[in-house]
Amino acid sequence: MAINALYASATGMRALDTKLGVLANNLANINTTGFKRSRTNFEDLFYQTKVEPGTQNAGGQNPIPLGVQVGLGTNVSGTQLNFTQGPIDVTNQPFDMAIQGNGFFQVKTTEGGQEVTAYTRAGNFTVNGNGNLVLANSEGSVLEPAITIGQDVEDVQVNTAGQVLARTQGQQNFTQVGQITLARFVNPAGLLAVGKNLYKPTDASGEAIVANPTEQGLGQIQQNAIEMSNVDPVRELVDLIQTQRYFELNSQALRVADDTMQLIGNLRR
Repeated sequence: MAINALYASATGMRALDTKLGVLANNLANINTTGFKRSRTNFEDLFYQTKVEPGTQNAGGQNPIPLGVQVGLGTNVSGTQLNFTQGPIDVTNQPFDMAIQGNGFFQVKTTEGGQEVTAYTRAGNFTVNGNGNLVLANSEGSVLEPAITIGQDVEDVQVNTAGQVLARTQGQQNFTQVGQITLARFVNPAGLLAVGKNLYKPTDASGEAIVANPTEQGLGQIQQNAIEMSNVDPVRELVDLIQTQRYFELNSQALRVADDTMQLIGNLRR
C-alpha cells in the first residue's frame, strides 16, 4: 500500500504544480487589458477495488454496505477561463472602447503566414499609419470589419450600438465612417488563448455569432474606456497560500510513505 501512497502523493504534487502555474499567470496579468483569469479543475483517478460494495457477506445472505476502494491520486481535468466582467477604466482616449456585457472584438492576426480572425476583450485601440483602427498589441491587429479614420478627421465618436462617427475639419456634423460588430460564443470557456490578448475559436467554443452591439445578446460599447483584468488579487493570494499548504501536505504524505517502505525493507535484516 505504501507504493500507492507514493504514487497518489506524487500526482497531487504534480497537479498542484500546474495550479501554481495558473495562479502565477493570473497574478502576472493583473494589469493586462481585457485579461480573463483561469481556474484549475481537478478530478480523481482510477480506484483499486478490493471489495466491491454490495458483495454478499460470508453467510451469503446480506450484501455488505461498504466496499474497500483505494484511490490512485488526482489529475488536472482542465483550466477554465472565467469571462466575468472586469472593472471599467475611464481613459478619455477616443479610440479606447470597452464592452459592457457579452461579446468580443474581432481582429485580424497572422497564423502560418495567413490572416485569420481572432477575438479579444481588450479595447485599447489606436490608429496605424494607414488610418486603420488597430489593437495596441505587439502585432497591431487590425479591427474587423476594417474602419479607416481619415487624416482630416478632428473628432471621433462611437455610440453604444457600435456606430463610428467622425467630424472632419471645417464641418459641424458627424458622418458615419464604420460599424463595429461583436462576436459571442455558446461556450466562451472553450476558446483557445493564443497570447497578445487574443483568443481563437475551437470545436469546444462553437462558431462565432456575429452581430451589432446590443443585438442578439451582445453587450454595448463604451467609448473612452477600457475593460481591465478581472483578476482579484486578494482571492489569488489566498488561493496561492492554500496551494502552497496543500503541496506541503502531499510532500509530507510522500515522506511518510517512503519511511514506511524503508521500514518494510529493513524487516529482512
